[in-house]
Amino acid sequence: MKKCIVLLALAAIYSCGKVEEFTDMETEGEMIEEPFANMSSLDQELLTAINIASDGAGVSFFVLPAETDLASIPQDPKNPLTAEKVALGKLLVHETATGGAPKTVSTKFTYACATCHPVASGFYAGARQGISEGGIGFGFAGEGRRVDPSVPLDSVDILPIKVPSLLNVAYQEVMLWNGALGGTGINTPYINTGTNATDLPDNLLGFEGLEVQGMAGQDVHRLKIDEEFAEEFGYTAMFDAAFPDVPEADRYSRLTGALAIAAFNRTVLATQAPWQSWLKGDMSAMSEQEKRGAIVFMNNGKCVNCHTGPSLKSNEFHAFGMGDLIGNGAIILDRRGFRKDVTRGRGAFTNREEDNFKFKVPNLYNLADNPFYGHGGTLTSIQDVVAYKNNGNKQNDRVPNDRLAEEFGNIDLNQEEIEDLTAFLTVALRDPNLERYVPEEVLSGFCFPANDAQAKEELGCD
Repeated sequence: MKKCIVLLALAAIYSCGKVEEFTDMETEGEMIEEPFANMSSLDQELLTAINIASDGAGVSFFVLPAETDLASIPQDPKNPLTAEKVALGKLLVHETATGGAPKTVSTKFTYACATCHPVASGFYAGARQGISEGGIGFGFAGEGRRVDPSVPLDSVDILPIKVPSLLNVAYQEVMLWNGALGGTGINTPYINTGTNATDLPDNLLGFEGLEVQGMAGQDVHRLKIDEEFAEEFGYTAMFDAAFPDVPEADRYSRLTGALAIAAFNRTVLATQAPWQSWLKGDMSAMSEQEKRGAIVFMNNGKCVNCHTGPSLKSNEFHAFGMGDLIGNGAIILDRRGFRKDVTRGRGAFTNREEDNFKFKVPNLYNLADNPFYGHGGTLTSIQDVVAYKNNGNKQNDRVPNDRLAEEFGNIDLNQEEIEDLTAFLTVALRDPNLERYVPEEVLSGFCFPANDAQAKEELGCD
């Protein structure tokens, strides 16, 4: 009788057969039998909140596809995902032999994409400022990365804005905090305006943001992926397998390297986070506090207004008045192209006054793996972020009050709700097994994610 009452309650919550979503599921290869048969009232309340937040779509609206289910992962039509591209991209992201175009000869082959996107910090940079070429050391999660005093400062590749995570980037149409990279969709009206066409020529090729980032990133971060690289370090066969339809004269190139990197990055999904397990029917995957936090997330916390869908992000830009790296003790070097005017946010790309100080909605998964938050890394705990948005006291006086997001200082959470939401963000959204996205070794045999002498010692490389 109790089971019947629960099923009737579910039927009231989910119309059009939504209950069927929960009755025949597999998690990690094992069938879950009647996962919602013993559902608590708290679980029911969360399901109701999910249904409302998803406009009736139900839990499937928030479920990430398996990283091996390439057909279900969002992808650029001009760069369809294949297992061969993903395998090549996985190595290229971590391969420090790609660091072959440095400004300083002594730093050659000491850095890679993963230097600023290491798995140990949730694919964020481990330090407040990411340092690629000209950095030394690493620590455990990149927290020990610092400027090498023997390298001229103007040759150091140090980021003027906090490095975002690679997690769930398949759900981003455009890349960077200001969305400047990407030649389709929401960027289409702007790619030929102002200096964008000359600063961002790769946008003119018609690829989405991840693919453009794979190209532009090689230039800005002094990477070298070409035929010489492929032959010297043994990657020719992998390029052949990944791009059999590309003429051999063009197969080992900056472009194909970028497409492989983008393909791999699209598969970096936080599918093993407790929240994802709960959505698939494992009611024990989250604690009661985390479930209450998820309800706050969906309801009066208004988080889901911006952080939505499977990736809990969106292609929107909002102003929350957070501080910049610039002016807060960071090392800032002159930049050009898509790094200019980073403090202006989206406005630096669109050249629209109303877009100034608006930044892209960020990833929320594995926040606990990195201690810096906001585009300037000016907040240092997840609870501080929640409290900051709840209180509505902006850090940056340059941001006009009338441009601040509606959700800033307008949610009125009590302390218990703040702590519950923090628990959800900290624990339930943390995938504990991201090491599956890291190769055991790269073909060069070099140390990674950093290959300078100090980093090799700290990482335990021979």
